[in-house]
Amino acid sequence: MYRDDGFRELDRQECLRLMARAPVGRIVHTRHALPAVLPVNFCLDHGGAVLLRTAAASELVRAVDGVVVAFETDEVDTVTRSGWSVIVTGRADVVTDPAEHARLCRVGPRSWAPSPAEVFVRIEPELITGRELIAGHTLHSTRLPF
Repeated sequence: MYRDDGFRELDRQECLRLMARAPVGRIVHTRHALPAVLPVNFCLDHGGAVLLRTAAASELVRAVDGVVVAFETDEVDTVTRSGWSVIVTGRADVVTDPAEHARLCRVGPRSWAPSPAEVFVRIEPELITGRELIAGHTLHSTRLPF
């Protein structure tokens, strides 16, 4: 970000606080050697880990297990031209430990499209970045022209 570009960089704690109130995010991964983005519901776990719940046989599980992915969530207000965006980058792994799976069944996200066999995917945050735009203010104008 550039000085006075209208955006404010968010620290890790601000990013986690904002993410905790967001119901949906997007996981970014590779599909057939091309970028793929999939909206998902999620929740945060210890240390800011992102948790997803999905069908065990899903293409998503095969695509992300054991690889580095990005996860993005945001909130935008088009009337005030303000909002924020947070990106978590880290390795995604399917939770295989039975005790951990049982714990996540109690506290983890609930699937919006339940399946008979579901797994949890945990994204351990190696990098968390975020930015906020407040009411469209920049050095060049008090409101953005769009």
